[in-house]
Amino acid sequence: MLIAADNLHGLNPVIAKAMDDLDPAPVKDLARQCEDKGADYIDINPGYLSRTREDRMTFLVESVQEGCSLPLILDSPSPRILRRGLDACNEPPIISALTMEKEKVREILPLAVKSGAHLTILLLDEESFSPPTLEEKISLALRLRGEAVGAGMASDKLIFDPVIPSLRWDDSFARIRETIRTVRFLSTGAVLQESVRTMAGLSNLRSGFKTFFPFQIEKTCLTLLAGAGLDIALCNVLNDELRDVIMTMQHYC
Repeated sequence: MLIAADNLHGLNPVIAKAMDDLDPAPVKDLARQCEDKGADYIDINPGYLSRTREDRMTFLVESVQEGCSLPLILDSPSPRILRRGLDACNEPPIISALTMEKEKVREILPLAVKSGAHLTILLLDEESFSPPTLEEKISLALRLRGEAVGAGMASDKLIFDPVIPSLRWDDSFARIRETIRTVRFLSTGAVLQESVRTMAGLSNLRSGFKTFFPFQIEKTCLTLLAGAGLDIALCNVLNDELRDVIMTMQHYC
């Protein structure tokens, strides 16, 4: 299992200030810390950017590339912002993400095909809704894979994210179970007749409620996902306790 550091996002006060000031030093320093702590990828998520601030994606990509040598994940729902990031990348990144929403299929998918980037397929339907059951998730994965391959994406460049729910949701634990089952089905090749890569954003679990929900839930969920065959865990690589769990699993699994 590989680790993608999710520390470089627009809600991080250090990154937010650096974006306001266009100061690359804090961004480079944080990227270097993530690399030193064993991250395999850096996820760059600038958050919402108005049209006058879309250049901040370019700034972040350039700053991270100056600070470390890790491959990048460009994480934004906006095709315009993703295009800005792509233009600044030294090497093809992972684009995150394609969903079944019409705008995403129409604009993000061609970006991935043209650039040669790898593409995260986020299992969200036309209404940006995450289906709750294994059967619905697999059905959506098949539809999105068909769209991507039909547009010219190689199947080995696709990465499926079944969407970890927020613990605030009433049915969150049932959805976590179905997410783990989805990872297992996709990673074994039981559905697509080939093993495909999977990724999951662990921080979704306690986002906004880190003092309310115990951290142990994240560690348990990560362990179960790893056992199901998860390829890439998107998480806070600077959390020492979580990193210890990751290193133990990477050593013995």
